[in-house]
This record gives sequence, C-alpha cells and structure tokens, in this order.
Amino acid sequence: MIKLKMPIIVEGKYDKITLENVVDALIIPTNGFSIFKDKEKCELIRTFAGRDGIIVLTDSDSAGNMIRSYIKNIVGDGKIINVYIPQLIGKEKRKSTPSKEGFLGVEGISKAELQNALERSGVTNVAEVENKSPITKTDMFLYGLSGTQNASENRKKVLEKLDLPLNLSSNAMLDVINALLTKKEFEEMAKECLNLGDKN
Repeated sequence: MIKLKMPIIVEGKYDKITLENVVDALIIPTNGFSIFKDKEKCELIRTFAGRDGIIVLTDSDSAGNMIRSYIKNIVGDGKIINVYIPQLIGKEKRKSTPSKEGFLGVEGISKAELQNALERSGVTNVAEVENKSPITKTDMFLYGLSGTQNASENRKKVLEKLDLPLNLSSNAMLDVINALLTKKEFEEMAKECLNLGDKN
C-alpha cells in the first residue's frame, strides 16, 4: 500500500474502488464529464493543487485525456503529477461490452500495473516526484518529436517503447518523459527508437 499526502483524481467510483486497494490517499472521482459543470469540485481540486499538489490518473483514451486537460486548465500554476496507465485491450468484468476505444480503464488494470504506473511517474510513499534532468521542447524538436514532418510517428515509436498511450500530444509527452527519464536516458532512447545513430 502506497501512502500519499497528495490526493488522486480519477474518473469514476469504480476507479476509486480499484485504487483503494493500491494507495492510502484521498481519491477524488470527477464522475466523468460532470467535472466540467461541478464548480465546487473544481474549486476543491484547485485548492489541493495549489497547496500540496494533485495526482491525475485517468483512463488512457480520448475521454480520459479530455478530463486530464480540463483539470490542467482549471488548476493553473498548481502542481500536477500525471500518471498514465498502459493502453491494454480488453473490457472490465462488470461491463457487457468494451469501451468505445477498446482499452481497459483504470478500474480494469491490475494492482501491479497501477503500482508500476505510480512508481514510474515518481510517486512514492512521501508523495514526491523525483527531480530529474529537464528535457525541453528544444530537445523534442532536435530529436524529431515535435515541429517536424514525421513528429507524430516518431512520438508513437518512443511512446510505444515506454508502454505509454500513443495519442499523447507533444506537450503531454514532454511532461511524462520528464517524470520518467533523465535527459541522458531520453537521448539514448530517442536514438534507439528512431535509428538516429550518432547523428545527435
């Protein structure tokens, strides 16, 4: 059980139930898109983000990304740790059919996968994120991951190697790789995935 000071934001009550077996923390469900109109909950999230920070753990699909983006907008300069689960094909036991995009949500991910996702994002028992060498937008451009003709395909190659959602934007990818990798690790992975050899 990972004991956290920072609250975790999830999409629904079943995500909350699943996560309660992994962490000892305040877990706040957005109730899906209801968060868009829930001023009270938005203010609560904004308050936590401005104080100790928040952890955002949504499904790795379009809806999850929309909610994640909305939360980022409402907290402004508040501290956010984004935790991503891998895109695994399947359906939750309680559902008769898979989700629209066919991926398992947070509630369908195993305890081990959830623990791994949290740890990979630097979430520990003292609720701190490891401070790693910064990777910048310039680095993303130099390695062909943004602002170039094949940037989207190149990002997918690196994201696949990291077992992360393939639909992350360049900005979202920058956030998550800064949490996962040192600058040296990033450079080595980019060269390996993109067959850059000694070009950089």
